[in-house]
Amino acid sequence: MRHWKKYKAAVELVDSEKKYPLEEAVSLVKKVSYTKFDWTVEIHIQTNANPKYNDQNLRWTVVLPHGTGKKVVVAAFVSDDKIEDAKKAWADIAGNVELMADITKWDIKFDVLVTSPDMMRDLAKAAKILWPKWLMPSPKAGTVTPKISETINEIKKWRVEFKLDKSGVIHTWIGKVSFDEKSLAENTQSLVNAMNAAKPTGVKWALISKVYIAPSMWPSVQVAIS
Repeated sequence: MRHWKKYKAAVELVDSEKKYPLEEAVSLVKKVSYTKFDWTVEIHIQTNANPKYNDQNLRWTVVLPHGTGKKVVVAAFVSDDKIEDAKKAWADIAGNVELMADITKWDIKFDVLVTSPDMMRDLAKAAKILWPKWLMPSPKAGTVTPKISETINEIKKWRVEFKLDKSGVIHTWIGKVSFDEKSLAENTQSLVNAMNAAKPTGVKWALISKVYIAPSMWPSVQVAIS
């Protein structure tokens, strides 16, 4: 009941019909999170792309200028000679045979999987398991790369991946409620800029339709953004 009262009070702060300027939107997002818990700030972007068509699909990455503040579990599917390097780069899981065995048993304990081009043939055996979960490494997502250590470091600190769901919406995060307003605004703008730069060729009109940001479990704020 206490949470419901706080949620209701938060809803009353937000005009659901209004598109707020970016700086005002991030300020409001910090206000509607009443609890002391440091919530993740999510971003939900409605696009005009139809993921049913290959030339309208979108999957890319962006390095946020202020990071995400969120812990990401990274696994590296690499050859034996690269396992130690992956671990030194702070990979949570690194290996090949044992990692493949866990994946085929649906024992998946990671958020992101990276691999090198020479290991893709071996990893393809698990494609039917990884693809539906959006965990299959991809060159477009930067998760198939010869620069394993550099990529792991980037993912752990600053990088997020964005991709369309079945309804053409992108869901990801841009930081924590504890971030200052400038950091949240710049992370948001960086994500939007990266999306526009990666606009699929099949989308003949504006890629982005609506943008909402919100602390997890709290009301969302619509952003007026170019």
